[in-house]
Amino acid sequence: MKPPADLQFGDGTTAVVRSQIMRHVMTMVERVAQHDAAILIVGETGCGKEVVAKAIHQHSLRCNKSFVDVNCAALPEHLVESELFGYEKGAFSGADSTKPGLFELANDGTLLLDEIGELDGKVQAKLLRVLDGVPYYRLGGSRKVAVNVRVIAATNRDLEAEVQAGKFRRDLYHRLTQFQLLVPPLRDRGDDVVALAEHFLHQQSATAKFTPDALQALLRYNWPGNIRELKNVIFKTSVQMKPGAKEIRTSDLPAAICGVIDAAAPAAFLGNLEDMEKQMIMQALSRSGGNQVKAAQQLGISGRTLRRKLAKYRREDHEAGLQPAGISGAPQQRYFRVTAAIPVSLLMDGEEITATSVNISSGGLAVQCPITLAHGSSMGISFTLPDRDSPIEAKAKLAWSGPEGLAGLSIVEIHPALERELQAWLVEKARTEGWMESEATTS
Repeated sequence: MKPPADLQFGDGTTAVVRSQIMRHVMTMVERVAQHDAAILIVGETGCGKEVVAKAIHQHSLRCNKSFVDVNCAALPEHLVESELFGYEKGAFSGADSTKPGLFELANDGTLLLDEIGELDGKVQAKLLRVLDGVPYYRLGGSRKVAVNVRVIAATNRDLEAEVQAGKFRRDLYHRLTQFQLLVPPLRDRGDDVVALAEHFLHQQSATAKFTPDALQALLRYNWPGNIRELKNVIFKTSVQMKPGAKEIRTSDLPAAICGVIDAAAPAAFLGNLEDMEKQMIMQALSRSGGNQVKAAQQLGISGRTLRRKLAKYRREDHEAGLQPAGISGAPQQRYFRVTAAIPVSLLMDGEEITATSVNISSGGLAVQCPITLAHGSSMGISFTLPDRDSPIEAKAKLAWSGPEGLAGLSIVEIHPALERELQAWLVEKARTEGWMESEATTS
């Protein structure tokens, strides 16, 4: 049973409301809906202005009449007037028959003019007269048309600033803002994020659900595209779910939702020259997946120099009592490995091969494989860490091969959430079982 805050519309859509701030908006909607005053709805793109407009219509005395909505920004400039007010047969080339405008279609009902700020001055003037109840002519017509329409306008612009800049008629602005409603952005409506995400997910799969970590990731994200962005994310994620899967994990969500910054992007340097050097080394290690040889090449230094500096950083961190040597930060966690023998699935050209890991790092793993892997091979890999329930999945390539099926795989693509899970496991093992440099694994 839906909570009382939810509102079902005649077109099958639903207004899902859980947050206190949106409950307040909907309370105001019920109040203003009983009056015929023009309303201006303001808010960011995708925050739900159209849903609020539908709610006003549904709570009004016009609820049994037409609700017509038009995106003014989507109308070609030369067709705006004819679309809004209609035209007579022969009014222009191609006008083969008389066409009523949107105002006529919404007669006795409600007309939503979305993106009202996009209208040019000529149409603004005619719109003002219609709002004042003055009959108008269709384009090319000689007979006046009178309509009784409740107009709701919506915009993501600052119309008051547009008025000051001379881009929007002052008299029309005041006529439209007999009452103004502000729809808050989704980032200010945490309770709505969860409710809407579950609503959109259930539209795709009635039995699927989010893990607690996935819901936290959705709550932490800023949602610059608001509800429209959330809907698209949930749709894409649900479509990509594995057959039979009933849960959406953090690792199933797009990387941007998890708040991860591209490791290849330049970072701001902080501190003195030595700090800058250390940050550059850590970033090079991160970009190279922990491969010290590649990192040294990127930095233009020798492998010996890189190893000496890493040893120095570990010693300094150890002496400072930060963490056990070699695990002071996320980038440094990439250059140690843990010995572990677990099954690893290699997916190559539609064929699945089961290998066994020898050791694992966040940059790659060494495996014992029943077949000889071809030089430069790329593959999907999947393995479940001890004491963990969900698998680690990534894309890898052959970094080196040895005798008797021994091979080193370098991870080239992994979801940030899975990468963090792997690093956390490695840190845990390193603290309890010691650590080893991983250069042999991925070099």
